[in-house]
Amino acid sequence: MDPNLGGYADDLRDVVTRAAAVPVLVAVENAEPVGTVTYVPGPGPYAEWEDADAAGIRMLAVDPARQGGGIGSALVAACIQRAQSAGRARIRLHTTQLMTAAQHMYERLGFLRTPEEDWEVEPDFWLRAYRFDLGRAPYHRDR
Repeated sequence: MDPNLGGYADDLRDVVTRAAAVPVLVAVENAEPVGTVTYVPGPGPYAEWEDADAAGIRMLAVDPARQGGGIGSALVAACIQRAQSAGRARIRLHTTQLMTAAQHMYERLGFLRTPEEDWEVEPDFWLRAYRFDLGRAPYHRDR
């Protein structure tokens, strides 16, 4: 676990508590978990917004040895498809200023930066906000 995460690392490890409240999706290769993401179906537990028409993505993590192989994109695509099936208008998420690879992935998948929704959780430590507008056309992973 990244030492820069501080106490948040404990939150990431506590999958049992999180999965009791919201769906936690797991990517598996060769019977081993290689990635996970928390899908927040709407306002309520684990939501970081008050938008009644939005779903959210939280706590995306991929085994460092497997990063860059499409696992993160597949997990995000699964969340997008869930939100679209549930009739949500958009997906919201925050990522840390340090997670530049994740930011590039979100932008490549069609997420838009929404800096007006950035959040300073500690002095000089910002979470960067992104939004994906679902629209009416089905999402296709090959974006």
